[in-house]
Amino acid sequence: MRLDGSFWRFWTAMVLANIGDGIRIAAFPLLAASLSQDPFTVAAVGAAAVLPWLLTGVWAGVLADRHHARTLLLATDLTRIGVLAALVATLLTGHAQIAVVVAAAFALGVGETVRDTVAQTVVPRLVPAALIERANSRMVSGEVVGNEFAGPLIGGALFGLGAVLPFAVNSGALAIGVLLLTTIPAVLLTRPAAATTARAVRAADGLVWLWRHRTLRRIVATSALVAFADAAWFATFVLFAGQRLGLGASGFGVLLAVGACGGLAGAWTADRLVGGGRHVKVLIATGAAIGLTPMLLLAAPDLWSAVAVVLVTSAAFGVFNVAVTSLRHRLVPPELLGRTVAASRTVVLGTEAVGALAGGLVASVYGLDAPFLLSAAFGLAGIALWLRRSARGGLPEPA
Repeated sequence: MRLDGSFWRFWTAMVLANIGDGIRIAAFPLLAASLSQDPFTVAAVGAAAVLPWLLTGVWAGVLADRHHARTLLLATDLTRIGVLAALVATLLTGHAQIAVVVAAAFALGVGETVRDTVAQTVVPRLVPAALIERANSRMVSGEVVGNEFAGPLIGGALFGLGAVLPFAVNSGALAIGVLLLTTIPAVLLTRPAAATTARAVRAADGLVWLWRHRTLRRIVATSALVAFADAAWFATFVLFAGQRLGLGASGFGVLLAVGACGGLAGAWTADRLVGGGRHVKVLIATGAAIGLTPMLLLAAPDLWSAVAVVLVTSAAFGVFNVAVTSLRHRLVPPELLGRTVAASRTVVLGTEAVGALAGGLVASVYGLDAPFLLSAAFGLAGIALWLRRSARGGLPEPA
């Protein structure tokens, strides 16, 4: 069986949007570092991008289960184009302050809560159940190409030419993605059939269902700890790369792009790694790699260690995300998928925001090496959650 044309058109639209996001991933910390050298302030920009999940994530799930995916995706990306245009205007007129950057990151993060939630609910409608892992592998691969490879490489290079360029190109990439979404048949992007009225779609339903499901509850807790661990060191990595490794804006973008090669390899092969119900074993192994590998930079703070760290952690995250997403698609009823996705990501990305702030705080107080120790501690905690149970090879059953 093969993934058909409808899936690939949707995939292409999402990749273009993710390329724009990836440009911003590199450009925002570089812009923040150009305005302030305080680690906590720089980390605050990264936290602002994911903090909206705490405030709007659950409601994004309600929207995903209540409205047509096409309407939500188009409206969200058009709004984000407007936010980027406003940021470009402040940069061109010389009025950009760190508060403006934080506000823009936050507003774009609100849009991301809706787009990412809706995108995850669309995949099971486009492919048969037997191809869920393969489809998610390709979707995560596309995210890696956009968010970690092409996007950051372009973003770092463009920022070196001018601070306004990355955000202008981000806006253009989103616009092309919007045009492609209009080519997908509307019938494939309709609302879930079992939850079509406002009365039937309640925000609490996803949270309650998730809490009562033992396997998914543990997945969310583990994902949150792993996300905290990763954010703790990565939030100030731009400062570490500049001060310890001597990398400038373009060099930082290249380093992120090199790491994305590992992420792409991990995501592209993830369907084979988790095949046969090996999801739990994969979660343990990749969680350990994500949390512990950054400590290599404590033992050998040089460029080659940095390359190894970004390669391994990105590859592990690619596989980890495919395993988690595929389990969710297999275990959650379609009419609850939007709210369950949103509830899960609210917890995970909210914790990531806290991890970014914590990493910035400990770096401010104890130095740029401290976040790596914090990362290892929370990575080990995430592994411990799964080691409490036997790592069975089969697909976990509902509670």
